[in-house]
Amino acid sequence: MTHKPEVTGFFDKRTFSVQYVVADPATKLCAIIDPVLDFDEKSGQTATVNADTILQFVQDQGLTVQWILDTHPHADHFSAVSYLKAKTGAPIAIGEKVRDVQKLWKGFYNWPDFPVDGSQWDKLFADGEAFMVGEIPAHVMLSPGHTLASVTYVIGDAAFVHDTLFMPDSGTARTDFPGGAAKTLWDSIQAIFALPDETRIFTGHDYQPGGRAPMWESTVAEQKAKNTHMSVYKTEAEFIAAREARDATLPMPKLILQSLQINTNAGRLPEPESNGRRYLKIPLDLLQAPWG
Repeated sequence: MTHKPEVTGFFDKRTFSVQYVVADPATKLCAIIDPVLDFDEKSGQTATVNADTILQFVQDQGLTVQWILDTHPHADHFSAVSYLKAKTGAPIAIGEKVRDVQKLWKGFYNWPDFPVDGSQWDKLFADGEAFMVGEIPAHVMLSPGHTLASVTYVIGDAAFVHDTLFMPDSGTARTDFPGGAAKTLWDSIQAIFALPDETRIFTGHDYQPGGRAPMWESTVAEQKAKNTHMSVYKTEAEFIAAREARDATLPMPKLILQSLQINTNAGRLPEPESNGRRYLKIPLDLLQAPWG
């Protein structure tokens, strides 16, 4: 824990997402984690406001992008990793279990020619695999439960857990998406809790309970002591029962069917058709959940 990266969060109010620039102050090399490609579901417009804000920050700070990282294929916003790769030349990466998610959703979307080998990314990380951000050692922890492919990036003293844990006042991630499981999420959280107590935890969403200002940083010790799920449900059985009961009341995210066809393809939009327009494909009656 001698390496402490500089972490800057960028909050997207539309999707309650937190995007990160994680920089090594010694080398000025950085990683971008979970960038958002803007999408307005009402008009169908796309934009790069969030990604361009990150690019401007990188330029202003004199940083060089070494990695562009996805924690998982997101169900509530489009990923900007491919856009940022085109702008920076940096490789894009995700956990190797993304192939399982691709296989699942290929069937849902009836895409016979869609490649499910993860080749849309430059690097597929294995569980436990080590890498570097500048001179700061990093490694990957497989953290499924929310999705089949979720990973935690541990970079120096900072762990980027995205949907596995929220801020302590918000609990844990839902597990009712295809491929999710409450028991698996419990196991993933226990592995994160085995990190040193002073490890900084950075979450990927904040829904601002009670209308408070956005927050995204805690520690392992704070999560153990204060997380509204993990500090209350002390056994695996208690957690699974509470998590599954909560999940049964939740509507699906409003962009899940739009997002997964983009994010299983590393944030690439569909190819234009003969009229020059791009089109999304929405399967009807695929997902079953309370209506939102």
